[in-house]
Amino acid sequence: MGEHAETDSRDDEALGALRARLRGLYLGTTPSAIRFQVAMGLIDVAIIVFFLVGPYLGAGRSYLIVDFTIAFVIACELGVRALIAQDLKRWLLRPMTWVDIIVLATLLLPTLLSNFAFLRAFRIWSLSQSKAFSLLVKRARCAEWEDLVRACINFLTFLFLVTGFVYTSFFYKDAGIDGFVDALYFTVATITTTGFGDITLPGTLGKLTSIVTMIFGISLFVRLAQTIVRPHKVAFPCPQCGLQRHDYDAVHCKACGHVLNIPDEGH
Repeated sequence: MGEHAETDSRDDEALGALRARLRGLYLGTTPSAIRFQVAMGLIDVAIIVFFLVGPYLGAGRSYLIVDFTIAFVIACELGVRALIAQDLKRWLLRPMTWVDIIVLATLLLPTLLSNFAFLRAFRIWSLSQSKAFSLLVKRARCAEWEDLVRACINFLTFLFLVTGFVYTSFFYKDAGIDGFVDALYFTVATITTTGFGDITLPGTLGKLTSIVTMIFGISLFVRLAQTIVRPHKVAFPCPQCGLQRHDYDAVHCKACGHVLNIPDEGH
């Protein structure tokens, strides 16, 4: 009994150490963790590229090999994220978890379901919202451009997600690159409310897609424009009144006049 209990204790310690190591890689901000997260982002980019070139591969053996390989990678990542989750039930309710499950299902059943691998763009967007991304921007000495970069990523992510949905739902069976170009053209024309009308989406689903694209797309487009033209701000809460953002060279808080000591890079 004593030896069995000791063995179980060692197994629990090894599992705990593995979880801690994986949490550090997925959620940490150390150099190794940042490299790992960037590598995972590149894998997401590769999955998106597969989504784009899928029609060229057809439904032959090459397509299925790549398809099931990517499905295996996503399944492994889901397993790892379930292992490191603090609360498994809460993890299962997260939208990103269901995004991965949907992508996995479409890859495992390529003949029954449309390829929704474009949803992996959510992972790239998630990376852009992390602390690791902020550290990367600062290390590249581009901290003053962080808000603009985030706004660009938000807009481009939405643009690609809508284009991917339109492409999958309406143009995926078209031969060549024309299908994706038509989907992109429709999305840009709808977001900018240009509405040439030469390409429209049929049926109720097409109308609903157009409505959602216009409502959310124009908001992100305006947000991007505001980020470009407005003066640069830094995130530094005022100790007196709590105002969160100030001009990068501000000496006093413009709300209460309190003296600020905004840190810089020493240049």
